[in-house]
Amino acid sequence: MLVAVDTNVLLDLALPKDVAHDAVSLVKQRVKSKDGVQLVAPPTVLDELHFLASEGEEGRERKLAMKALQSMIRWGIRPMDLIPVGHGITETIAGKLRSRGIIPIEEVNDSLIIAECALANCAILITSDGHIADADASRMSLALKECDVDTVLVMTPLKIVRQFSPRSPRG
Repeated sequence: MLVAVDTNVLLDLALPKDVAHDAVSLVKQRVKSKDGVQLVAPPTVLDELHFLASEGEEGRERKLAMKALQSMIRWGIRPMDLIPVGHGITETIAGKLRSRGIIPIEEVNDSLIIAECALANCAILITSDGHIADADASRMSLALKECDVDTVLVMTPLKIVRQFSPRSPRG
């Protein structure tokens, strides 16, 4: 099972203490799949990290992006790429998400990330980006199905922690 992580989650993983660490750990431990869970970073996420590492705001943002790029493999997150024809397909899917108002028209990268995840058959996309996390899941699912790709379950790190953390016994 492929589980994708968004740029903001990778930046959060570069911080010493953040809910993203707990969320990724819980996904690895608790999500059941016969072939296991593989965490991936879609192509647009990698592009955003490279941009932030070289062109981002001086200081903290660049350092976090560099650390994320350098640490992804150690964190168990594999860079993902699509065959060249896949990039054209994702642009079509992303355009549909924006033209229907599911993702704001100006959020091209957000729509591409969803499209890349859907085309790669990622079951889950972990993000704290409001444009993605707050998108209408039913409308997104319908648009993705019309493009003959699977639906992607969008979850925030906080939602994962709340949903999958072991509950303390009540007494």
